[in-house]
Amino acid sequence: MIRAAVIGAAGYTGGELLRLLIQHPRISSIACISASQAGKKVAAVHKDLFFRSDLAFTSELGGQEIDVAFLCGAHGESSALIAQHGLEAKAGLRIIDLSQDFRLDPSYVYGLPEAFSSEIFGARRIANPGCFATAIQLALLPLAKAGWLPDTVHITAITGSTGAGQKLQETSHFSWRSGNISVYKAFEHKHLAEISRTLGRFQKGFASEGQLIFIPMRGAFPRGILASIHLRCEQPLKAIEALFDQSYAGASFVHRIEGEADLKLVINTNQTVLALRMAKGYLHITSCLDNLLKGASGQAVQNMNLAFDLPEAEGLGLKPLAF
Repeated sequence: MIRAAVIGAAGYTGGELLRLLIQHPRISSIACISASQAGKKVAAVHKDLFFRSDLAFTSELGGQEIDVAFLCGAHGESSALIAQHGLEAKAGLRIIDLSQDFRLDPSYVYGLPEAFSSEIFGARRIANPGCFATAIQLALLPLAKAGWLPDTVHITAITGSTGAGQKLQETSHFSWRSGNISVYKAFEHKHLAEISRTLGRFQKGFASEGQLIFIPMRGAFPRGILASIHLRCEQPLKAIEALFDQSYAGASFVHRIEGEADLKLVINTNQTVLALRMAKGYLHITSCLDNLLKGASGQAVQNMNLAFDLPEAEGLGLKPLAF
């Protein structure tokens, strides 16, 4: 049995982790750490968890023994949280960081299971990938492994409002977001570095962020990411489909589907669906996932399972919301 701590448990990713860990058959206890909500019942913040009245936020771990710590703080805060809670001094502790702080740090394993499961197995330090990065990498990984990526890949991807975090800001107000759509951080999104590094590990020479032309967009919906990717490809569609099917034959959470992909296939799950189409010498890939699950907390639990040598899908048997 595993004793877990969620540090930064009051936010969107922290709340999603609590929902998963409460139902996980191998989790025996959960420490819910939040400096801003200390002393409150967890259900006062995450109201859907009303049935777990025994859970309350604390500001410190205190003397609690834990086996895994999930860091759900803001970007740039993870090192301070590790020091504040004395995590480095806890022998055998596994740390899974959901921020961007360690994604390029060689002392952390990059936690994209479909690419690096053998490295994640038994790892003590894991950096969870970004949400856009996960959707895009899963769409391009088979092509990189085959050496089929061209010099330029064009990506347009839209994310729900939860991708901006729980802290209120101008672009997350309901009156601004509702009925609206906008572009942000075009050509220079922070996830480009981790995407290009992963692709470059599998296709020699593909290591420049400039080869990825990425236009992120904000959508007027709470959760989910849909990435629309197109690139020049000389291979026939049947060969590409066979490549994707072979690449993800043993994957628990990535599926190539026939027809069109859409967000309702994956919302509330740890699944990713990929749809392929060829036209006029271009390959078009649609990649859909839930930004809070496969794009964050669900993938963190998937990484925990691998790190503890548990079945990869343990505690992640979620179904999408049909309507």
